[in-house]
Amino acid sequence: MRETPENRIKRLKMRSMRRGIKEMDLILTAYAGDRLADMSEAQITNYDALLSENDQDLYQWVTGQMAAPDHFSALISDISEHSGAK
Repeated sequence: MRETPENRIKRLKMRSMRRGIKEMDLILTAYAGDRLADMSEAQITNYDALLSENDQDLYQWVTGQMAAPDHFSALISDISEHSGAK
């Protein structure tokens, strides 16, 4: 059975809230709440893949301490701008 778009967005919002470190909880919860509903299917798939990454890496990417992999660079840039982390 295929996941509905509404259920997928709800699932991704929950995954955004329940991260390993509090900073990423806050950053990703706000981002998901503001952006997921307006994303294309490809963007949502990329965000879903991003949520499988390690929080320590994510935090370094979002804050600009380390470069994000190319396939996440546009998404990380958007998250960083949204959060004011850079």
